[in-house]
Amino acid sequence: MASLGESSDAPVIRIVKKKGGGGGHHGGAWKVAYADFVTAMMAFFLVMWIVGLNKPTRQAIAAYFNHPTLVGSGTGHTIVGSAEATPSSKPTPVVQDDKAKIAIQLKAKADAILNDLKKSPEFNNLRDSVQVRLTDEGLRIELLEKTSSLFFGPGSAKLNPKTVKLLQVIAQELREVKSPIIVEGHTDSRPLGGANGYSNWELSSDRANAARRAMSEHGLHPGQIVGVRGYADRKLLKPDDPMHFSNRRVSILVAYTGNSAAE
Repeated sequence: MASLGESSDAPVIRIVKKKGGGGGHHGGAWKVAYADFVTAMMAFFLVMWIVGLNKPTRQAIAAYFNHPTLVGSGTGHTIVGSAEATPSSKPTPVVQDDKAKIAIQLKAKADAILNDLKKSPEFNNLRDSVQVRLTDEGLRIELLEKTSSLFFGPGSAKLNPKTVKLLQVIAQELREVKSPIIVEGHTDSRPLGGANGYSNWELSSDRANAARRAMSEHGLHPGQIVGVRGYADRKLLKPDDPMHFSNRRVSILVAYTGNSAAE
């Protein structure tokens, strides 16, 4: 033992106690772990639920996530254009498996038509006047008159040159579709007052027929178009504004079944 005044070579041991930061059940780490666990379980049960659904429902869910902006309600969801959607007719009975397969094909064609319009500068002034949407009847492509004489000559069924090119693009995309095609013509409520009793009935029919001829001459196969309809002002797009330009339109319906042509 060292005497007083003498230095000792023994090391000095110091004990430092650190205070914890509130561990144990008083901390928040367990909440994060629990939230991750609950999220994982929710995802697991969601996947199990989807796996247990029938095939058409699974295809419809997959189609929504592949094209969320294209899948709408029975009245359809507008992709291009800001005008109101036309109410669809009564759904045509069709086998759900077949309808789901056709719907997937029609969605792909709709995307292709929209892409063609976007990449072509010559259609810049027409894009906002073209609507592509799915309804209970099938794929509906509408050419809406946003200004006077946009697609046709004033008060006539003569197609403007850009309208012919637009219909050619549509025909090229639809030429491999096996679904029946119906072309419809619509006018606003402004009376024509033409000679020999030429009215909106004749004008709507003639415009639909002009669109049919253009598509048949530029891509569609014989027999693809099963009907041409002229509605005059009986199916207004804007009933509250019967004179609005957008009531003048040509509608191309790619139907799920041939029964739509007889409605």
